[in-house]
Amino acid sequence: MATVPSFWSPRVAALEPYVPGEQPRIPNLVKLNTNENPFAPSPRAIAAIERAASQGLERYPDPESVELSETIAARHGLRSEQVFAGNGSDEVLAHAFFAFFQQAEPLLIPDITYSFYRVYAQLYDIPCELMPVDAGLRIDGEAMAARAARGCAGIVIANPNAPTGIGLPLAAVERLLAACPGRVVLVDEAYVDFGGKSALPLIDRHPNLLVVHTLSKSRSLAGLRVGFACGQAPLIEALRRVKNSFNSYPLDRLASAGAIAAIEDQAWFDKTRLDVVDIREGLTLQLEDLGFEVLPSQANFLFVRHPAHDAAMLAAALRERAVLVRHFKQPRIAQYLRISIGTRDQCTALIDALAQILG
Repeated sequence: MATVPSFWSPRVAALEPYVPGEQPRIPNLVKLNTNENPFAPSPRAIAAIERAASQGLERYPDPESVELSETIAARHGLRSEQVFAGNGSDEVLAHAFFAFFQQAEPLLIPDITYSFYRVYAQLYDIPCELMPVDAGLRIDGEAMAARAARGCAGIVIANPNAPTGIGLPLAAVERLLAACPGRVVLVDEAYVDFGGKSALPLIDRHPNLLVVHTLSKSRSLAGLRVGFACGQAPLIEALRRVKNSFNSYPLDRLASAGAIAAIEDQAWFDKTRLDVVDIREGLTLQLEDLGFEVLPSQANFLFVRHPAHDAAMLAAALRERAVLVRHFKQPRIAQYLRISIGTRDQCTALIDALAQILG
């Protein structure tokens, strides 16, 4: 690392920032590395954004995103005071880490999960205890609950987990909630619409449950940056206090308009997410035919390895053929590739490229 400028705060010099997936400009690229939805957003969302762009941009947006919160609440059988909207789920997660996990005891997170959790913990000086996933790379809910019962700052899990795609049953989530009733259990459901079971129906029974969603994946709005959290009113009020101490206008008019229309277009949502699931199941079989081991996925991606070929080599060889997948240089998963579900044509291109590479 280069010499640290003297005007940096000491904590900035120590940070290890999150590294997002590559967004290169390569002609005819097959981009399967960042878990974007391969299908366009709802046409109703695009039309709503265009209408919003033609009127009112000289005014600030609603600081509390009331209409969007009401739409989310109505969609999920909640009340608007149980919903917090933010600028992408990453911002919502950041506010939650600040609001709930700065405690004397460590925060519990799986050792294999969304790597941004550890970045937030470092940013806010939150001690973490990494809970090992089991040999099948599944979150060990029993071990985590037992550890939580001895005291912790809270629990954060992605369900389905990233980058594995494996879901945790709701009964296991409820055991986590019962194990630390005085601390928040945050369930990040970025991928739940592709086959997982949402914890949203548990909110009224568990005051310590916070469920975080994004419109980037199943609603095809990664470029718009809209996320939200749901929980009982005291949790949502804590998030609002943090938000209004950081940025009182996090969601612009275009994002709110597009998000509302996308949520209301249930038919488009159902069609596109079920198409992703169908393509995922077909791609799983094709990869297995090529000798890959494929973890059971409830997400819009697959986590795979080939027993006879190095994952880093495969990723590099695919990139030479203008096919991008994600490789993590991390203990326990260094021999896995994460492959986002693309269109049928994109998945065919991936399989053709792998067939060439594997000979």
